[in-house]
Amino acid sequence: MKAIVQYRYGSADVLEFGDVVKPSPKLDEVLVRVHAAGVDPGVWHLMTGQPYLVRVMGFGLRAPKTAVRGRGLAGRVEAVGANVSGFKIGDDVYGTCEGSFAEYACARADRLAPKPANLSFEQAAAVPISAATALQALRDKGQVRPGQRVAIVGAAGGVGSFAVQLAKVFGAHVTAVCGPTKADLVRSIGADDVIDYTRVDFADGSRRYDLVVDTAGNRSLSHLRRALTPGGTLVIVGGEGGGPWLGIVGRIFGAMFVAPFVKQKLRPLSATERPEDLKYLTTLIEAGSVTPVIDRTYPLREAPDAIRYLEQGHARGKVVISVLG
Repeated sequence: MKAIVQYRYGSADVLEFGDVVKPSPKLDEVLVRVHAAGVDPGVWHLMTGQPYLVRVMGFGLRAPKTAVRGRGLAGRVEAVGANVSGFKIGDDVYGTCEGSFAEYACARADRLAPKPANLSFEQAAAVPISAATALQALRDKGQVRPGQRVAIVGAAGGVGSFAVQLAKVFGAHVTAVCGPTKADLVRSIGADDVIDYTRVDFADGSRRYDLVVDTAGNRSLSHLRRALTPGGTLVIVGGEGGGPWLGIVGRIFGAMFVAPFVKQKLRPLSATERPEDLKYLTTLIEAGSVTPVIDRTYPLREAPDAIRYLEQGHARGKVVISVLG
């Protein structure tokens, strides 16, 4: 089968479009014919092996343990393991696995859910990682409540575009912080207010929020805290700062150190993959409350270009790989 593989860490130049052996599902796995795969910053980190802490965490010290890149996917069930009872051949599914940039991928059954009926495979592939991350940031870490004032930093990105919509679902007043070319987009998905960070500092102290969800990662904790009410909550979702060794982990350690000494709640998020979250998101998507925002779609062989585009930081919503076009 065709796949995007890498055998050493590096830039997108290390990615190769080639042939690999078609996988077979284990007892608790499902073999999926991949129709589309989402591109997210995690793909870049596993590709580059940065921050270097990623390698120590079990992804391979000198080379990636898993050669095929990609994690989020949408497709059709081709085969099921002996212990799988929730899916059958022919089911349309979406979720996460290791190695979704390929014609076929094996995924644990507890990492999949039925695909939303009103989404294309490309739209569905945009959901599992970014939407689930936004959901856990708002609902679980942020404990958002109706009527609260919420600021989403990086509101036009993959996680941010879902966070804006989900915050509205939860009844919040949403301020989107983004660049000037993305204002119309975030307004179209529900933002009540938009702040152009190139012209206005949303954390200058003139406005306060009950909850700030930071997906950008390029502002200090002290700066972000100035945007919070005295008892407000900051959820740290991601970001590409922090250097090649620790990356965002440095910000997480900083938040853990400061948190006991302030009334504001500083909560780093390490998102987990749960089928119940996908099912909840499916309900919202099929009701029309949440819609994936897709910037660009690339064919499988152009996956390196898709990652390069994401790395530039200009994506409006999600970037998706079309595998079975």
